[in-house]
This record gives sequence, C-alpha cells and structure tokens, in this order.
Amino acid sequence: MGLWNIFPANLVSAAFRSYTTTYRPLIIKKNITEEVGVINETSIEVKIPLGKEVEGMNILGLVVFAIVFGIALRKLGPEGENLIKFFNSFNEATMILVTWIMWYAPVGIMFLVAGKIVEMEDVGLLFASLGKYICCCLVGHAIHGLLLLPAIYFVFTRRNPYRFLWGIFTALATAFGTSSSSATLPLMMKCVEEKNGVSKHISRFILPIGATVNMDGAALFQCVAAVFIAQLNNFPLNFIQVITILVTATASSVGAAGIPAGGVLTLAIILEAVGLPTNDISLILAVDWLVDRTCTVLNVEGDAFGAGLLQVYSERSLGKAEAEELMEIKTEPLDGGEKGVAAEEGSPLIKRAGPTLSEGAKSCEKESVM
Repeated sequence: MGLWNIFPANLVSAAFRSYTTTYRPLIIKKNITEEVGVINETSIEVKIPLGKEVEGMNILGLVVFAIVFGIALRKLGPEGENLIKFFNSFNEATMILVTWIMWYAPVGIMFLVAGKIVEMEDVGLLFASLGKYICCCLVGHAIHGLLLLPAIYFVFTRRNPYRFLWGIFTALATAFGTSSSSATLPLMMKCVEEKNGVSKHISRFILPIGATVNMDGAALFQCVAAVFIAQLNNFPLNFIQVITILVTATASSVGAAGIPAGGVLTLAIILEAVGLPTNDISLILAVDWLVDRTCTVLNVEGDAFGAGLLQVYSERSLGKAEAEELMEIKTEPLDGGEKGVAAEEGSPLIKRAGPTLSEGAKSCEKESVM
C-alpha cells in the first residue's frame, strides 16, 4: 500500500502510523453435481485483502506533504517567510539535541546488544541451527555494502568511497544500534552535510525519501530468508519461483517501514507468493535482532551514497562555483548591519526583497545632500 501512504488522511497520525495490506483467508464451499447424481463438496480458499494501520512512521506521506507545502509557501511570497524561518530554527535545534544524545550512544548500543543476548536461552544451539542463515546474510550485506555500493560510487564520481564512508561512520553506528533508518535520519543528514560536503537541498530531499523506498538490506535479507525456509521444509524452488522471490522482495521492501523488524513484517508476502509456510517466520525473528541491524546499516549507507552521487552530478552540471553557492545560501544583512558580518543562513524558499524603505530613505538623503 505504498501508493495509499502517499496521501495520508491525518498528518499527526502519519508521524506514528502507516497503512499496510493484510490478507484474510476465506474458505468457500461448493457442491458439484455429477451426471450420476452424486454430489461432491469442494472447498476453495480465497484471500481477501484488508487494509489497516500499523505502527511506524509514514515518511513517504510526510515527504509528499512537505514538498507540496513548501511549494505553497514559495508561492505565498514574503508572507510565508516567518513560517519558513521557524522551521529552519526548529530543525537546527533538533540537530543540537541529536548531538547531545550521541554522546551517550556508545553506552546505549552496548546495552541494547547485551540485552538481546541475555534474553536467549541457549545461544549455542540457536547459532548452530541458524548459523548458515546468519552468515549468509552478513556476508551478503558486507559484499553489497563494502564492495558493490563503493564500486558504483567510484565509477560515477572517481572519488574515494571509503573516505565518504568514514564521514558517515557515526550515523552507521547509530543505525546498527537502533535498527531504524527513520531514527538515524537526523544524524545522517548532519554527517553528510558537515563531513561529506553534501548540499542541504540535496540531503534533506534525498535522505527522507531513501529512508522509505531504498531498502537494499531488507530486500537481500528477505530473499535469503525465503530460500532458508524453503530448504528447511525440503521445498525445491524452480526458476520461476526464484524470480518471483526476487521481484516480490524488491517490491515489498519499498513499502517496509523504517523501524526495527520492519522487513520481517513483509516477509510473509514473499512466502505466500511462492507457497511457503509462514509459521517458520518465528525462526527468523529469533535472530532478527542481529540481522536487522546490518540491514539497517546497508539501507542507510545506500541513502548516503545516493545523496553523494547527486551532489557530484550537480557539481559537474552546474559548475563548482554554482554548486558551492547552492550549498551555502546566505541572507542579506539586517538593517544597520555592518559589512563583513556574516549573515544568517536562509532558505531557498525565501525570496530576497529589494532595498527596504529605510535604505531608500537613506539613499534619498544622500542625494539631497549632494
């Protein structure tokens, strides 16, 4: 229900809940009369789609509303400048709060991981039965995150991708600790803007969308989990079923919520598509606390590389000078401001008016003196 989430009915609820589709099985019984007069009863199972709200921020709907609302403020002109400045100040205050919280992040991450390990009754038996599945997911995420994504970034930019990764290391550590791309979003914006030189206009447009639709780690994990459950049940997969898993995992990962265990919620759709039992999802949940963390790191890394690619493309198409001007947009000094005093940071939505009345009066006084 990704399309339904684009237009949220309530903006307040969209900050906490999103819309998804579930399927309820319905058994229909039919009586078939044969020529000899014998009546046979057959049952047909039909799945009825039902829409409901689930816990998780509807970022896609909020982003679409923010774009439309920004266009409306731009059309409003000077009357909308005060509201734009309010949102800019609110965003900067949020970034300061995130910076304070990050001082305690290492301690919090340590206790999050330790708490999950303590909850497990038999760690040795669990890792023995699911060790291959865990290793496959971790190796796949490592290959995609450390080789494939950096290679794509290097081919299109001719820059060192690992230097770019080092700039977002704090955000990646937060993604590993929280298992939520939505919770990592403010810190990711801060890292790519301050350490990797990405324009705010690019990062604050690409990263929120990427946190919703770009789920590389979730798609990879869902494919591995589906194959693991098929092998567990001695269910052979043909070529068509493998392609079905790939396509369904790609489509369902787009609608996955950026919350912990968000990908597991859509795994049932993939299992139903190829006729696999959904009861075995409980085995995936047993170790999802570890696999989901690497999924989130991969999702966040892909969003950051996307913003970096767009930044390089804008520099090449607009020119370095115009790209730097795009990164740092300044407002005019206030009335009575001295030359050389740095102006406050502005917004591209705010129109810069001409000389004010006081400035015009000063120029008229100068002309009268002349």
